[in-house]
Amino acid sequence: MKEVISTDKAPKPVGPYSQGIKAGPFLFISGQIPIDPDSGELVDGGFEDRVRRVLENVKAVVEAAGGKLDDIVKVTVYLSDIDRYGDFNKIYSEYFSESRPARAVVGVSNLPKGVDLEVEAIAYIE
Repeated sequence: MKEVISTDKAPKPVGPYSQGIKAGPFLFISGQIPIDPDSGELVDGGFEDRVRRVLENVKAVVEAAGGKLDDIVKVTVYLSDIDRYGDFNKIYSEYFSESRPARAVVGVSNLPKGVDLEVEAIAYIE
């Protein structure tokens, strides 16, 4: 059985996809970019503000599915500037301090809306 997950606490999709899909105990969270769900606009501020917004968006989708950040088992991070890897990790470790999911970080040349990062995740929610 498959269930579409949607929440007003994360930005509306910018294309033909769902914020998340729950299939059995697995939740597949679509790539989140630094869009404020209230305004629908990219967040103001520096890189750290954008990282926090993206991770808050991921958190909102997992919570809408009845889970929590500790339920996330895999994260994929896309950075347009791989030199920001350390800056990203600094904020990321605040969200995943104890139950650290498997992860890949990929340097990319471009992302939707010209943003500098995108994060997708998979959670296991019993």
